[in-house]
Amino acid sequence: MAALEFPKLAVGDRVQHELLVRERDDKKTKAGDDFIVLKLGNASGSISANVWKEMVPQVQGVRAGQVVQVIGVVEEYAGRRQLKLSAPPRVVPMAAADIEQFLPRIGVSETELWAKVDAWRAEMRGPLRRAVDLFFADESFRAEFARTPGATRGHHAVVGGLLLHSCEVAEIARASVKVMGGNVTLVTAGALLHDIGKTQAYTVDLAGFDYTRAGMLLQHIVLGSLMLDERLATLAPSERLTDEQRLELHHFIQSHHGQLEYGAAVRPMTLEAEILHFADNTSAKANDFNEAVEDAELFPSADLEFSAKRSWRLERRVWKRSHRWD
Repeated sequence: MAALEFPKLAVGDRVQHELLVRERDDKKTKAGDDFIVLKLGNASGSISANVWKEMVPQVQGVRAGQVVQVIGVVEEYAGRRQLKLSAPPRVVPMAAADIEQFLPRIGVSETELWAKVDAWRAEMRGPLRRAVDLFFADESFRAEFARTPGATRGHHAVVGGLLLHSCEVAEIARASVKVMGGNVTLVTAGALLHDIGKTQAYTVDLAGFDYTRAGMLLQHIVLGSLMLDERLATLAPSERLTDEQRLELHHFIQSHHGQLEYGAAVRPMTLEAEILHFADNTSAKANDFNEAVEDAELFPSADLEFSAKRSWRLERRVWKRSHRWD
């Protein structure tokens, strides 16, 4: 059976597919009866389903991170699509589940993103190119980088999110540094290297995205610098970077969050590092806005102009304009 395409679902459509349980929320009705809200999805999107008291005993073993066989019909309640179950969800053995069908992923071509990265690498010369190629000329690292999300939840929290985010940061930083007369290839290298630590900080599995032990204990900024030092040490003595060059690349990693209270070890101290910080923040916040206006939790009804509640990622309500400018 073909995978369910959530964007194409309409009220009245029948669903009989394997879906990932993304969230489980045990609740009680006003009358005190138990019920469960399951958030079910695959790579194309998600939908909520209420499990009422008659079915509750049959889904006690169902939890987030499992794949279940779902049978039901799409209906609308309070302006929002939801799934009315015809039978209790049945857990599918994990060995039979294909993780690629269920995790959200970027909606742009990975091939096109890598073409940008490789074109930028081709502009670099000498020690800068050698440092960047230690990671981005390594096929195993590229595969790991392309699979990593940009965050466990929040901006670019999808498979491939780190690659997309890094390309966005590079493009924003390159345009800005040209205007301000800075070093384009240097800031590009900073954009590509600034989040390399996320490849060791995050896990990707059916339960979603989470932190590794190293990610919990050290976080991606520290891990990024450790990874950079480890690979720089593999260069032949005649090809090694100077101490100043090595420190500047570490400075990009350590300062890109901008403020100490946001995780930076130090505030940016060069034009390129400052621009990298703002490019990083612009990519993250712009992604938050793009996803907010498509979020059914924030806009449960199509006729809403302002979000029904504050976005936790943006810490404010969001305006979805209805007028056009073209």
